[in-house]
Amino acid sequence: MTLRELNALAPSHADREFLRCCGSARWAAAMTAARPFDSVGAMQAQGEAIWQSLERQDWLEAFAAHPKIGEQRNASAWSAAEQAGMRSADTEATERMARLNAEYESRFGYIFIVCATGKSPGDMLSLLEARLMHDEAAELPIAAGEQRKIIALRLAKLVDA
Repeated sequence: MTLRELNALAPSHADREFLRCCGSARWAAAMTAARPFDSVGAMQAQGEAIWQSLERQDWLEAFAAHPKIGEQRNASAWSAAEQAGMRSADTEATERMARLNAEYESRFGYIFIVCATGKSPGDMLSLLEARLMHDEAAELPIAAGEQRKIIALRLAKLVDA
């Protein structure tokens, strides 16, 4: 779809498209209302501003829309492509990722979020291990920052699709 086509969509259709980029209903509604966008950069800047204005619950809603790193069940085409690096993971790395994902979710109450594009299994495991050392106050802004990166990439994909 082009940016012009996105700008012209009916609100319900635009909202659905924006939800592909971020699973927060408030974010998607705000992006729909912010149209029209003059450029992809302007759309990404607006997306970031809206993301930063949201509350913890909105962030958690967005996180919940992602599959866990290494789990491809019910993954969208974009999620599968973003996690492509995990396809090269051996059994040990896959099992370790599953174990650490569970530990992370138990500790923080939400799944491990990382902008996985271009990252190897080793990269993601290292990041996950390091982030498990954080407390909740330190970790939530990091997870939200990773979601912000994902949003920017997906907005570019949305109008490039």
